Amino acid sequence: MTIFEFLRSRLQGEPPLHPMDRRIAKRWVKERLKRIYPELRLDPKALEKAYQELGIEPHEGSGRGGATVFEINLPGDSR
Repeated sequence: MTIFEFLRSRLQGEPPLHPMDRRIAKRWVKERLKRIYPELRLDPKALEKAYQELGIEPHEGSGRGGATVFEINLPGDSR
């Protein structure tokens, strides 16, 4: 990689998040929810509701080096 390619890649930022990466992130969060709240293991509707209530929002390009950062907004959080 030349210095010009490196600079161009840094100025353009991180490429948009691939749908597969979004799915992997969602699955990871759901697995963590199942470990923290074992009662969600056998109730897929409650698990999906708990996931939706977290309010996870991707902020592309806001992390270190332009990486995507996921922000969790807890229910009742008025930010």
